[in-house]
Amino acid sequence: MDSVALFCTGALLAGGLYWFVCLLGPAEQKGKRAMDLSGGSISAEKVQDNYQQYWSFFRRPKEIEKTEKVPDFVDTFYNLVTDIYEWGWGQSFHFSPAIPGKSHRDATRLHEEMAVDLIEVKPGDRILDAGCGVGGPMRAIAAHSRAKVVGITINEYQVKRARMHNKKAGLDSLCEVVQGNFLEMPFPENSFDGAYSIEATCHAPKLEEVYAEIFRVLKPGTLYVSYEWVTTEKYKADDPEHVEVIQGIERGDALPGLRSSAEIAEIAKKVGFEVVKEKDLAKPPSQPWWTRLKMGRIAYYRNHILVTILSAIGIAPKGTVDVHQMLFTTADYLTRGGETGIFSPMHMVLLRKPGAPKSS
Repeated sequence: MDSVALFCTGALLAGGLYWFVCLLGPAEQKGKRAMDLSGGSISAEKVQDNYQQYWSFFRRPKEIEKTEKVPDFVDTFYNLVTDIYEWGWGQSFHFSPAIPGKSHRDATRLHEEMAVDLIEVKPGDRILDAGCGVGGPMRAIAAHSRAKVVGITINEYQVKRARMHNKKAGLDSLCEVVQGNFLEMPFPENSFDGAYSIEATCHAPKLEEVYAEIFRVLKPGTLYVSYEWVTTEKYKADDPEHVEVIQGIERGDALPGLRSSAEIAEIAKKVGFEVVKEKDLAKPPSQPWWTRLKMGRIAYYRNHILVTILSAIGIAPKGTVDVHQMLFTTADYLTRGGETGIFSPMHMVLLRKPGAPKSS
């Protein structure tokens, strides 16, 4: 009888652990398991050192204001966080307003489809995704519009992940991924029928530099839409709590410095764009975009236990626990930024490159 009870207890514990790790699972995980967590292009033994290197940038803040330093800074960050993002969040590394009756996945997809609808492309058009990550938005946009999407990311590991996902989704004929710096893109002038960036240009030290590059590669008469990370009109630079929140977001998301919402349109005009529309998509009647972060707290603690165990037994690289903790701390700052209204990750600006409209 004792052996039967012991067996049943063991079976229950094993079943509970399986449910805790595999079935309850990270939010919307697709194609990435906890057992596969890595440091991207960084070898496992160097993850801890690169985590320390990432934080060293903030001890030399002037360094991350220099255009030539940003690629290393951002590349290091995405080597550290890409697997954790994909495992714990999904393939689309951005936020979206909550939509009553819709899942987070559907809300994310609709947010992405709106971007391509705004730039009015048609099937077969060639459009640019400036800062494509592992290509979640690219695939949703290609499937929705049937346009040919060319994505660029600074991170070699993200290129590999995006290409793998594109092929798996059967969208590799519509989706191309290029490794490169969106401040110096390897594309000729006037070569795209439209462009978008979803929460990506915040990594540029000077917004006018990336806007100027996008302006250069767009055909005359075409449209570009960007969802920008900004401080809002509610942000007070003399409020210590506000400053703490914004600096927490910057340090936890590889940002040279958040810009004010009031600056965006003026910067776009400065490089030659016409401003067609500007709107903060986070403002009411939109539902809170940070709801998913708050709902994910239980998942975080579960995931953190798992990452700690995997790191302790040598499956996850040393340093992964530190990276995971950093992202959770940042999630708290993001939530506080949303709740106080001082931060928005979706200040939308729709721009047109002047000139003759594209032929039909």
